[in-house]
Amino acid sequence: MSYMICIETATEICSVALTQNGKVIVLNENHEGNKHAAVLTQLIDDAVREARISLKDLSAIAVSMGPGSYTGLRVGVSTAKGLCLALRIPLIAINTLESLANSFIDKQENLIEPFYLIPMLDARRMEVYCAIYNQQLEGILPTEAKIIDAFSFQDLLNERSCYLFGNGATKCQVLMTHKNAKFVSGVEATAEGLAQTAFQKWKDNKLEDLAYFEPYYLKDFVGTKPKSLTK
Repeated sequence: MSYMICIETATEICSVALTQNGKVIVLNENHEGNKHAAVLTQLIDDAVREARISLKDLSAIAVSMGPGSYTGLRVGVSTAKGLCLALRIPLIAINTLESLANSFIDKQENLIEPFYLIPMLDARRMEVYCAIYNQQLEGILPTEAKIIDAFSFQDLLNERSCYLFGNGATKCQVLMTHKNAKFVSGVEATAEGLAQTAFQKWKDNKLEDLAYFEPYYLKDFVGTKPKSLTK
């Protein structure tokens, strides 16, 4: 029997799932935004206590590796690595866009016709982090930072329906008016989307090197300059 903690901090949602053999048994989340450092360890402690197990019962820690919020990813990965070192258990990392695609598939029914999935995470202005998957969750195009315009994904849209979702999709809806662009609201990056992939990676021994693993930021961090003070 395998217990695992899954951590998702790549967006404004701080999310923790406790899983058993790939199935979520406890899901704790904070939707207040930008409080990941303050609430993450408490969400983990609460999940373990609710399941009436100990941290020592965990077989691995899974974390959303990015792309996404620079600060959020740093908090999630550092917490995951710290737990793995303390408990002497392996670390599993999953692309945030892949877990978002998993969340979409888990919530859909009766989608029979061929389609593509385009999970999107908000970057800056009209830029998003995105990737393309088919309905079997096989990667069609790799993760990239893309500036969206009216002709984005035109070849794919001409071929079949494309479902666009995630916190970066809303701002693209005004520009992308192709009939095959299907925008879906309410699909969020949460730890629940990591569960099955994390369990399969654990069984396949696809683990990270704790000494060298870093979040997948995709782009360099760009801070904002403080305004000059005037007397």
